[in-house]
Amino acid sequence: MRNHILGVKEKGETFMAKKKGVSAKTHTKQQLDDYANQNNPNNKAYKARMSNDKMTKKVSRKQDAKRQAKRQAEFEAEHGVMYPLDWMCYSNPYDFD
Repeated sequence: MRNHILGVKEKGETFMAKKKGVSAKTHTKQQLDDYANQNNPNNKAYKARMSNDKMTKKVSRKQDAKRQAKRQAEFEAEHGVMYPLDWMCYSNPYDFD
């Protein structure tokens, strides 16, 4: 019994998968139809939701990159550059023979 509480499976034992969906007991017919439309790949509501998700993720990735670059620039301006700028430090010394 304790293993079930911890989420540990014993040999030959399986756990039920979490069910994704909505219940007809707690939702109206219109809500059920809307959910079905948004999760059916052949429906335009699904395609619209997916394209909106993609655009949102693209924007947030771009904003995250800008935010990170700004933080790095502020840090370097405040504390100075923490790495050598000499390009030879990053190359193989035997390349110049």
